[in-house]
Amino acid sequence: MERRHLRIGIALGSGSARGWAHIGVLEALSHAGIRPDSVCGTSIGALVGAVYADGRLSELAEWVRGLTWRKMVGYFDLTFGGGILKGEKLFDHLRGDLLGGRIEELQRPFAAVATDLASGREVWLREGPVADAVRASIAMPGLFTPRPHGERLLVDGGLVNPVPVSLARAMEADVVIAVDLSSDLVGRHARAARDGRGPKHPNVIEVVAASINVMSVRITRSRLAGEPADAVIQPRLGELGLLEYHRGAEAIAEGRAAAELVIPQIKRLLDDLR
Repeated sequence: MERRHLRIGIALGSGSARGWAHIGVLEALSHAGIRPDSVCGTSIGALVGAVYADGRLSELAEWVRGLTWRKMVGYFDLTFGGGILKGEKLFDHLRGDLLGGRIEELQRPFAAVATDLASGREVWLREGPVADAVRASIAMPGLFTPRPHGERLLVDGGLVNPVPVSLARAMEADVVIAVDLSSDLVGRHARAARDGRGPKHPNVIEVVAASINVMSVRITRSRLAGEPADAVIQPRLGELGLLEYHRGAEAIAEGRAAAELVIPQIKRLLDDLR
């Protein structure tokens, strides 16, 4: 009997610097012969997902592994108009290297999630310049300035849909793999302080990060309960800070390890459905 082709979709969740774990997840899935037909992402998941959809994940992985704190600081363009960072330096670099072109031209179907700042509505970005869609999806409130999109101002999609399983379904996936980066976030600061490793009086960025972590966990649990994925990969990177993008090698390794734990389940599921 001929085995039917199942369209596999992957939903890459939000998580700031923890999002480099998505690279390890995608590398492990590819090594196991599991290659998603479509990809969608929220925030940092949109960035990694767009590069993957263009077939350039190895280039991103090389760039991430070479990041240092000094290099990251060089991309920070400070402002006080709607956020701490404009994000233009970073995205000018990525636009020239990894996020050029249009969504419609990518090798795989791709979409990003953002939030309409005025209405609070979820916005699915499925066409137009790749860099603009990713920049809107990644605009974390208080950190990156909002991104104009037509007559709307868009901010981080993690406010409404941190792990966009619903979008993956809308992209006609038969099987959805979700990557949730929020499973061990709540209480990170409390654990660090209790162990003598964290500040007793967090600074403003740490307060914003902890608050967004709480929100992300609650929304993710609620959305995944109502819109369950067929398989969920949960890298455990709660000790990784909001802006510790220079710890990419560590995040990638954890993403790979977390995926390898779930790959046998995914293979059984695909065999059963075929």
